[in-house]
Amino acid sequence: MSTHDSALKFERPPIHTDVVIVGAGPCGLFQVFELGLLGLKAHVVDSLQAPGGQCVELYPDKPIYDIPAVPVCTGQELTDRLLEQIRPFGAGLHLGQEVTEVARQENGRFRVVTSVGTVFDTGAVVIAGGVGSFQPRKLDVPGAAELEGKYLHYRVKDPRAYADQDVVICGGGDSALDWALTLVEHARSVVLLHRRPEFRGAPASVAKLYALRDEHRADVLIGQVKEVNAVDGVLKSLSVQGADSVVRRVELDQLLVFFGLHPKLGPIANWGLEINKRQLSVDTEKFQTNVPGVYAVGDINHYAGKKKLILSGFHEAALAAFAIKEYLEPGKKVHLQYTTTSPLMHKRLGVESAEEQAAARKAASG
Repeated sequence: MSTHDSALKFERPPIHTDVVIVGAGPCGLFQVFELGLLGLKAHVVDSLQAPGGQCVELYPDKPIYDIPAVPVCTGQELTDRLLEQIRPFGAGLHLGQEVTEVARQENGRFRVVTSVGTVFDTGAVVIAGGVGSFQPRKLDVPGAAELEGKYLHYRVKDPRAYADQDVVICGGGDSALDWALTLVEHARSVVLLHRRPEFRGAPASVAKLYALRDEHRADVLIGQVKEVNAVDGVLKSLSVQGADSVVRRVELDQLLVFFGLHPKLGPIANWGLEINKRQLSVDTEKFQTNVPGVYAVGDINHYAGKKKLILSGFHEAALAAFAIKEYLEPGKKVHLQYTTTSPLMHKRLGVESAEEQAAARKAASG
């Protein structure tokens, strides 16, 4: 397995663990749970400053409807519930750092190093990095770069921050449409600006937006931003070229840009893994890559019939956990036990069965 040379001069003593998980999105967090049920300790590394992956970074307030037994929840709510679910297993979370090196040692274990010098000695590695390292596609026009983070944004942290603001949203996909529909309830005005009349997003969202336009609660402009105009560092207007080639001035307070993402594997591309269109090839029995002991779950993996759903990633994490248990303890049979009835599962989860609770009440009353 090839490695990516670390430029670090000083390294901390290694953290010994059963598994290192690269990625703290929903699939990475659920991987902690499935490993924990099998008695395996995990540490999680993510380049973002908070757990939740794309769900929290890009769509913290966007509703999710296809999580089993949860009719609706936001990306942040899903992350919070997963963090609560894995709390009994005491997984280490190492945020704001990127895994830069993965190397197999002479004893068969892996040495994993991050960009801030954290070192792990681990038995297996699970890559749950979503689309990998991603950056938003930026608005490349005069005046744009200087306003980033203050008046020009590529993500929405809190819709309430746009109260009583005139907002222009650039883009024609689901993100642009979703935030236009959401910010109508907060902003003074919302204009969706797209370069052509056809949208890439869900037809239902497009229909809702045009209905809001008919009610004079939002507007839709067809054209492209040619320049961002500011006075003393304060955003004032956009120069927008329409389909008729005429450039018009659109006044605003805040500009949101949703042109999509640049997905990049980053250092993962240098780890000797088989890659298929920026995704890691895995089998569907163990979800193991071509490198024994290295697994991939969630959107970052590829196999015949792959569907990029959180539900699918949860399934992959469950099977990968059993495969990792067998890999770390070869020759030892791994028994399937159910959390409903298994005393061992209850012990690992820190809960008591109904029988144990009854016994405890009887002892207390006697």
